[in-house]
Amino acid sequence: MRYYIIAGEASGDLHGSNLIKELKKLDQPATIRCWGGDLMQAAGGELVKHYRDLAFMGFIEVVRNLGTILRNLRFCKEDILAFKPDALILIDYPGFNLRIAEWAKQQGIAVIYYISPQVWAWKENRVKKMKECIDKMLVILPFEKDYYRDKWNWEVEYVGHPLVEVVEERQLGVGSAESGVLSPGSQTNSKQTSSGKPIVALLPGSRKQEILKKLPIMLEVSKEFPDLQFVVAKAPGQEDSFYESLLQGYPNVSSVSGKTYTLLLQSQAALVTSGTATLETALFAVPEVVCYKGSNISYQIAKRLIKVKYISLVNLIMDKLVVKELIQDDLTPTNLKRELHELLYDPTRREQLQKDYAALKQLLSEGGHASAKAAASIVQFMKND
Repeated sequence: MRYYIIAGEASGDLHGSNLIKELKKLDQPATIRCWGGDLMQAAGGELVKHYRDLAFMGFIEVVRNLGTILRNLRFCKEDILAFKPDALILIDYPGFNLRIAEWAKQQGIAVIYYISPQVWAWKENRVKKMKECIDKMLVILPFEKDYYRDKWNWEVEYVGHPLVEVVEERQLGVGSAESGVLSPGSQTNSKQTSSGKPIVALLPGSRKQEILKKLPIMLEVSKEFPDLQFVVAKAPGQEDSFYESLLQGYPNVSSVSGKTYTLLLQSQAALVTSGTATLETALFAVPEVVCYKGSNISYQIAKRLIKVKYISLVNLIMDKLVVKELIQDDLTPTNLKRELHELLYDPTRREQLQKDYAALKQLLSEGGHASAKAAASIVQFMKND
């Protein structure tokens, strides 16, 4: 079979690479051409475009780069037609991929979507068009199957979450680009630094504006726990100098770059910005507090547009409050201090969290790993097509 795969972000590159590996196990002669990154290329895909050339975030940046985006769409369509794939596999990245899906359907190309856009949270009006142009939808969150079936009369397939296998491999020390440890003399699975201080991870996000909103509040909490070592996971896109000015005056705070999973392996607890990192932290079984704070205008708009009960994936998947969410005005040093103290020193709370985390992992890995299940489903679908 000939597969054309499109991923437009670092996470898509990671999950796409694991999908390619599994496809090649089941379909060894497969030819795979892709948009993605280094990981997809290393897995055996012929890389056409790197996601670094595609990542335009926010309304202003999209408008500013509209010409580039339109050229990319045009080039992508020409390249797909020249390659003549048996199947087009789209990984998340909805702004671009849904346009390609609609066009590909008109060309008579089989369209498979892996990792659904989060239409259950916002832009629900996309579903009607998705249902028309996607031949096979593979979802990674358990409630998405019910959402599409009950609300849209669309049978989709739940394959589990691909982060489960990524985290498992990292826990076993397999397949990670991360190396080393957080401080001299510390061990990879140790829960403290060489100085003997237990570690608390600070994951303040990746974008400058969100880091500036949340990291100063997280840092203030470090003053209340002088016997702990707080370690900031720096975002790959931000310069060291940006963090240096923020971290001045906090003697028990350090930082790491490119070692977020190593940090989580060693942490007793974590303060985490809402997003995928909340799920990663839970899969590493690290007690966490979920933090969100934006500008008041952005928050008020988001409250009206985003229709979800919780902001963290952990709570959304479990459909209950497993991890504490401190949102907007509730995100204060006083509240964070109270929650962190409970996570660290309340054995009942920690025990309940571990039970919930185990149930979460079970739910996300029913019947095996997502990449293998997705690949098997795609190969079977193409045989039956």
